[in-house]
Amino acid sequence: MKIIEIEGGKELSGTIRVSGAKNATVAIIPAAILADEEVTICNIPEITDTDALCDILHDLNVETTRASGSLVINPKNMVNTEIAEEHSKKLRASYYFMGALLGKYHKVSMFFPGGCSIGARPIDLHLKGFEALGAVVTKDKSKYTVEAKELKGANIYLDIASVGATINIMLAAVLAKGKTIIDNAAKEPEIVNVATFLNNMGAKITGAGTSRITIEGVESLHKCFHEIIPDRIEAGTYIIMGALCGKNLKIDNLIPEHLEALLSKLEEIGIDLEVGQDYVIVSKGTNLKPTNIKTAVYPGFPTDLQQPLTVLLTQCNGKSKLTETIWENRFMHINYLNMMGSDITVKNQTATIIGPTELKGHQVVATDLRAGAAMVAAGLAASGKTTVTNVEHILRGYEQIIEKLTSVGAKLKLKEIKDED
Repeated sequence: MKIIEIEGGKELSGTIRVSGAKNATVAIIPAAILADEEVTICNIPEITDTDALCDILHDLNVETTRASGSLVINPKNMVNTEIAEEHSKKLRASYYFMGALLGKYHKVSMFFPGGCSIGARPIDLHLKGFEALGAVVTKDKSKYTVEAKELKGANIYLDIASVGATINIMLAAVLAKGKTIIDNAAKEPEIVNVATFLNNMGAKITGAGTSRITIEGVESLHKCFHEIIPDRIEAGTYIIMGALCGKNLKIDNLIPEHLEALLSKLEEIGIDLEVGQDYVIVSKGTNLKPTNIKTAVYPGFPTDLQQPLTVLLTQCNGKSKLTETIWENRFMHINYLNMMGSDITVKNQTATIIGPTELKGHQVVATDLRAGAAMVAAGLAASGKTTVTNVEHILRGYEQIIEKLTSVGAKLKLKEIKDED
């Protein structure tokens, strides 16, 4: 088992460079198998989710070559075989192989995907989209088989603007016959990046980033070179850490437009920010004002940043309220923050935070990826020593988090300890 030990109270100063977007990477790697030739993807983050997806590629007899920050995927000798449960359950994004394999071979068989336990995460919208394109879905316990004699374009309305369903339907539709229209599509920047990747391979997709995406089916997809966009959630996490304990901390290689919801809230509560073309410089805030926040689909406030932001709200003067509208189990970090000295109550998907409170080091648990980031942020801001367990969650989504934070003055280390019997 891995743990992170943090000695809190250290000032963060210097530059952190943001890696490629996890949420784009985990869709683009499966999307690459739609091509008939090798594709090169750069700005790939070195995270365990990337490793897990490469394991699935190897199951499918897809050749991969990894170098510093890049991944070459060659599907020429691919075999459409059932994806092993041990690999699909490692991460939620394994479900993108459903859309890609269905689109290319008209048949896919795989087990229900894994991922963080942040609430009910059904894939009904994905399956309904596949059915609208002409597929038949069969479920046997936790295994799904999706197959079609032919995929034909369709008009598909998503009841919820789901990122996963939007991307998966795109993957299934790019090689289908005719036109597919996705209405109430999700608008996240990662969707635009995936659509750009598919278009670079020869797909005909328009409207990505709006609520209506149109896909004109093509015969085949070819080789391309593609760059992953910077990770807006990683950038936001480090900006929040800078607001807690930074001194002119520069977060570099980001796209400010992707972070407008967070940056506007930080300015509202009194954090001093310098926003450049591709960077943000942030310092620890003083005499901060409380605020109310409600998570929403993009361009609203991202659910993936509410957990780290909760830590900052403990330092505001007065009562803040944070309402979670996307996932029902996204407050599992609150108990651990209260152990560290915060004053937070949760009722009806709303956390009420009374501040400011002094945070003190404690042993805490990373219950999921972003809760883990929140625990690291709290440990950096707290006095004394904080030990974070279950850090495998954190390593799924933050490339070289220990090295990046250490380079700007944080005192923390990743340790391997033996599991107790």
